[in-house]
Amino acid sequence: MTQHITRGGAEPANDHRAGTARLGGLSAADFKTAFRNHAAGVAVITADAGDGPVGLTATSVFSVSAEPPLLIFSVSSSSSASPTLQRADTVIVHLLGAAQVDLARLCATSGIDRFADRSIWDRLLTGEPYFPAAHVWIRARVIERMEAGTSTVIAAHALQAALPDEDGDEAPLVYHNRGYHALGPHTRHDG
Repeated sequence: MTQHITRGGAEPANDHRAGTARLGGLSAADFKTAFRNHAAGVAVITADAGDGPVGLTATSVFSVSAEPPLLIFSVSSSSSASPTLQRADTVIVHLLGAAQVDLARLCATSGIDRFADRSIWDRLLTGEPYFPAAHVWIRARVIERMEAGTSTVIAAHALQAALPDEDGDEAPLVYHNRGYHALGPHTRHDG
């Protein structure tokens, strides 16, 4: 049985332009708890704005349009990759399969050189750092940045991709309740 706990305050009924600081709402801890049970695909985002490669693991990557091909993701201002992602013209978005859980962990670990092992990454002809082992990668040009609380939402136009084989059936990597999981045939529920 699911226990429902209601927290937070109501939004003022007639002040839709109120700033988030005045709105109150859920605490950061409660907000994280609410999303903890919401599974999300795992991606690694890499870029280089001229001072060396950076990478981060993200669960905030979404396609928003097929024509033109647009995607979005967010990056926390506390991320060590944030300054580079704020300046980079292009990014590589790696959509990870279950076999790349080590890559997800690598780019989620703070305080290390994620690019120290030169055998696991390379550069595209266009210069961006990427991980060839990724299930899928998409090279994209940043077209918009929007501040959102303590994060920045970045919109990007997909330019190039390495796609899986037509019969490729690699299980995707998802993040759920503070852990990585693989989806497979046993988790499929047709509606």
